[in-house]
Amino acid sequence: MSNINRTALADGVFFTAVKDSRFKTMKISANIVVPLSAETASANALLCGVLSRSTAAYPDFTALSKKLSSLYGAELNVNIRKAGDNQVLTISASGLDDRYTLDGESVAKELSLLLCGVIFEPNLKNGAFVESEVEQERRQLLDVIDSEFNDKRIYANSQLIRCMCQNEIFGVDRYGTAEKIKQATPQSLYDTWQNLLNTAVFEVIYIGDSEPDKAVQVFKSAFEKTDRTPVKAVTEVVRTAGEPKRVVEEMNVAQSKLVMGFRAGVALPDKEVAASMLMCAILGGTAHSKLFCNVREKQSLCYYCSSRYDKMKGLVFIDSGVEGENIEKAEKGILKEIEDMKNGEITDFEISATKMAVINAYQTSNDTVSGIEGWYSAQLFDESFKSIEEMSALMNGVTKDEVIAAAQKLTLDTVYVLKNQ
Repeated sequence: MSNINRTALADGVFFTAVKDSRFKTMKISANIVVPLSAETASANALLCGVLSRSTAAYPDFTALSKKLSSLYGAELNVNIRKAGDNQVLTISASGLDDRYTLDGESVAKELSLLLCGVIFEPNLKNGAFVESEVEQERRQLLDVIDSEFNDKRIYANSQLIRCMCQNEIFGVDRYGTAEKIKQATPQSLYDTWQNLLNTAVFEVIYIGDSEPDKAVQVFKSAFEKTDRTPVKAVTEVVRTAGEPKRVVEEMNVAQSKLVMGFRAGVALPDKEVAASMLMCAILGGTAHSKLFCNVREKQSLCYYCSSRYDKMKGLVFIDSGVEGENIEKAEKGILKEIEDMKNGEITDFEISATKMAVINAYQTSNDTVSGIEGWYSAQLFDESFKSIEEMSALMNGVTKDEVIAAAQKLTLDTVYVLKNQ
């Protein structure tokens, strides 16, 4: 079992400790939350990678790796994601829990010092980042963008969001653009770093069995030295769609992609979010969902067909891989399943089986330290943290009428089709 303790260390700086005695390892993640912006997203993404390469104390990748190895083979990782209209840069360190170390050594303290070194004391040269490290990270980030373009399922979903949210901040990619990544310089990244220290909200999450006191003190001391004016994280929610948009793109592809975006009419902090989550899972979130069983299996209209719900933006996305001649049929089949749900055509089995599948997925995330960290980091923008048991109880309490009501709020906003030339 786990228990949660959340404290404010400074203005816009929070430390959440989740105690769990089942594991021999621990994890500390520093989540840096900034407003998503077309002007800054690329530089922020590039900076995140550059920061993780070295620090003033460990001025190259080899020295940093040796330090991590000395801490019982600890690891340092970075991740970049969107959360509503915010960009979240995560730098995390994982290693042996303090209760298993030799001679009372505190890995939690050492990894906290290392993370603070990454964030506050980067490897600089003449008031700028090291050019060779910037170039290496630039190449890697551009390769990531290229790989997402080459994965047509990821590409099609990204294109739908760009088209659907072209007048919203959410339409900006989490990595920004290749053009702006190429324009970034060691000096401009220094300015970006200074801006993050001054304006970002920092959410530190600690997962482990040992007491987090030493880690708390390290982070508290680091932030006491910084003057900050944090920017509050906000997200714009568009409740209903206007006239549906249709975008068709032709490319040399073996399999066409059909992606549909809906306004759900429900988003955080609405109390109906749980019903919308369950509704989306019944529609296309499990192996016995309506889209899988009917559109894919019975009608054989697509290779895959699934749905997901973004609770921060209040959006539902349905994506599928289809043959070119089946695009129109698959679209009609998907819309029919949604219309059926709006009309109350949902069986008790569909509801109970989906609840069990969703709760099982919750419980599976509880099997690793990283899974637990992911569970709570996904709730950073909720009104409060919920344990897996609390979220399971909330999901089990959703009624059929609430699911139908959630389906009835869905309005089609955009249809994106990627097909062969």
